[in-house]
Amino acid sequence: MRRLAFACIALLVACNPRTPLSAPAPSKSPSPSPSALSLIVSGKGTAERPLRFVQQTKNNRKQYELVAHSFRSQGKPGAVVGRVADPDMHFWGVDGSRLEATAPTATIDQQTGIVGLEGGVRAKNSAGVVLTCDRLTYDHTTEMLHGEGHVVITNPNGFRATGTRIDSNVALTNTRMQ
Repeated sequence: MRRLAFACIALLVACNPRTPLSAPAPSKSPSPSPSALSLIVSGKGTAERPLRFVQQTKNNRKQYELVAHSFRSQGKPGAVVGRVADPDMHFWGVDGSRLEATAPTATIDQQTGIVGLEGGVRAKNSAGVVLTCDRLTYDHTTEMLHGEGHVVITNPNGFRATGTRIDSNVALTNTRMQ
């Protein structure tokens, strides 16, 4: 019985079409580690059903909602950075204030929790205060906005201030400008 088993194994090995016995064994390249995995995800919405990205607090209070027609994200699991074109952003402050912003591009960094708007940002709060700048970032852990480049803030009464940087809450009432 043992001889029959060895004969079957020898026959199977001899009939294996993969590699001839005289060929050198292929060199093994290191297999990628789980940390080297990079995910690429893209999606498209429609005018009737755009894509929505929502950040909420642990108490289910909305902090922001990003609305876009397409997105592309890339990165390691837990560290994905998503990019969208022509986003509409809606921010909600702790005090219930609301800020709406638009820009040519936006990024969402999953690891840092920061949303960035770039390429010329225009934001307007519920009181009619308008903020424009080159770049605007929002940190959902501090719930603060940080603007850079050609910063201009105006209110409905005609007040106007300019600078290169601004740090503010979503209501645009507690601001520091440089």
